[in-house]
Amino acid sequence: MAGSPGTTELPADETGIAPASEARTAGLGDPGTADRLLIQRGLFDGPSPLVPEDLYSVVEVGTARRERGGVAVMPDSRLSTNTYFGRVHATYWQRWTDVTELEVSLVVSGTGRVRVMASDTNRIPRIVAAQDVIEAEAVALRFEVQVDRFTDGGGLWLELGTGAGELAVSEVRWSVARTARPRPASMVICTFNRVDDCLNTLEALANDPEALAAIRTVYVVDQGSDPVESRPRFETVAARFGDQLVYLRQPNLGGAGGFTRGLFEVAGGPDADADTVFMDDDVLLEPEILIRLTAFANRTRNPMIVGGQMLNLLHPSRLHISAEYAVPEKLLAGQPVEDSMHDAMLLGVDEEGLPHVVERRVDTEYNGWWACLIPAEVVRRIGYPLPMFFQWDDVEYGYRGRSRGIATVSLPGAAVWHADFGWKDWDEWHRYFNIRNALVTAALHTGFSTRVVGAKLTEMLAQYLVGMQYGLAATLLQAVEDFLRGPEIMADGSAAAAAEIRRIRARYPETVMHPVGEIEKDFRELRVVRPAGPPGLPRATWFKRVTYLALDRAKDRTGYVTAGDAHWWHTSTFAKAYVTDMSEQGVRIRTRDRVLAAQLAKRAARTLRRLQKEAPSVVESYRAAMPELTSRANWARLYGVDENA
Repeated sequence: MAGSPGTTELPADETGIAPASEARTAGLGDPGTADRLLIQRGLFDGPSPLVPEDLYSVVEVGTARRERGGVAVMPDSRLSTNTYFGRVHATYWQRWTDVTELEVSLVVSGTGRVRVMASDTNRIPRIVAAQDVIEAEAVALRFEVQVDRFTDGGGLWLELGTGAGELAVSEVRWSVARTARPRPASMVICTFNRVDDCLNTLEALANDPEALAAIRTVYVVDQGSDPVESRPRFETVAARFGDQLVYLRQPNLGGAGGFTRGLFEVAGGPDADADTVFMDDDVLLEPEILIRLTAFANRTRNPMIVGGQMLNLLHPSRLHISAEYAVPEKLLAGQPVEDSMHDAMLLGVDEEGLPHVVERRVDTEYNGWWACLIPAEVVRRIGYPLPMFFQWDDVEYGYRGRSRGIATVSLPGAAVWHADFGWKDWDEWHRYFNIRNALVTAALHTGFSTRVVGAKLTEMLAQYLVGMQYGLAATLLQAVEDFLRGPEIMADGSAAAAAEIRRIRARYPETVMHPVGEIEKDFRELRVVRPAGPPGLPRATWFKRVTYLALDRAKDRTGYVTAGDAHWWHTSTFAKAYVTDMSEQGVRIRTRDRVLAAQLAKRAARTLRRLQKEAPSVVESYRAAMPELTSRANWARLYGVDENA
């Protein structure tokens, strides 16, 4: 058989191709068997028609019939899997695992050419193995590839080409040698009143037995008032899992409490050494993520947090971020690491004609918990997450791990589709947790400069007040004041705070979103007013807006502001502004209130003075309370579990 240096040589029949039965017994063995660990399947289409198939495979020339598990390449055509889901991101395997070689196996029928391609950090492709096939019938091919030239970037993929004939390819499996003691893994889905979303996620998993086989137990932690188990559909889905599914009900302790319950159950059960995969309930699941996360965790040189990436649900061809960091003292999370991809298009080609793929390896500092694997060793070394309810719980845990020498990887090609963050309005009740928990994280993992923290809070408050976001200003102040109360705010898992901030915000009319039909006015009052442009001197512009506020002057008494234009320096030019919510589902009505603005400003001054004075002792109290807050005993108390019973 005409092969290349990377091809396993097999006995040939009269066609020049080894019979499938002989091919499968040659070489190192099949992926997924006792001596091979399946790290990635070759998929040519997505799990749903809602996602573009070009995220998996691309027809570069001619035509092809693409299905989930296989493809038929028509004559005079070429197909590539050099795509986000189609390539093996070899650079991450070389950097973080002990793998030095991998194997790709596939079953071919027909006539054509199969190439294993590779790239480097400069995005230049090269051929590492190739094989011509002639009139094959369900023949198995196997290629061995060295993982040795990908330190800074690059990946591996297949290229399938035809001449006069047709070539069908299926059962593509990328695998590595199995470790002596494979690490088991379980999965936890945290859900709150998203019954259909949760059931869709479970069904997607049940429909993919090979992906489900990567998981021993699936925990569904239901914290909602509309229980998942109340639906007839749940009984049907649960029956498909059998004993593999564990359904738990508990009070709402937010994402932190829901996900931690999975860690708690795994650590206290027969699989105490198992990894735990966190999975949001409101995702469009790519079941393949379970194979890729668990396989990667099995081969890392040292235990590390293995994060999945997020694609945008409303715009499924866009990658949210490939690597991120936080600046807790400035209350900033989700900052793109240099050279990372952020809100990036993954389809098509760039100006050089090269595909939009994650080529360069970029190291992250933490990973969001939309999909993330936590090894058992990590929990034993650094404890459980903080009872923050949600927001910054994943950030804090990632930085706590880093402080103990535990890295996090955000693994390309292992991803789910999650609701776009850009379509969520900043002025929501959960902003309280974003601010409060950022301050807690800063207290635990930075020097907590009161100058830096105070300056950032002052800047935010100043913009909210002139922009007529009084409820958001009150939300911020409540977050700071509760932070200053110390670690006692998390004694109940922050459940009371979640209820209280909703009650507080209800006092402020502009926090309510109205369907546009409910606020129909004279069309002249709802005319769209566009901004002139960002201010060249923001500080001077702010002082000018404060003067307008004090004198009750306005450039426009009323006007309509689109979501993308709702900057403080624009909305502050109105006495009354109708502002589109970022979700594009309704409108917020902001009305100037000089008395309320003055009251909030006075409260802000008092609160910020307290922060300057009390911060050093408050920071020490959080650090002292950390071991108790993150202990198993504390979470057992919150869950109402008596482990001695």
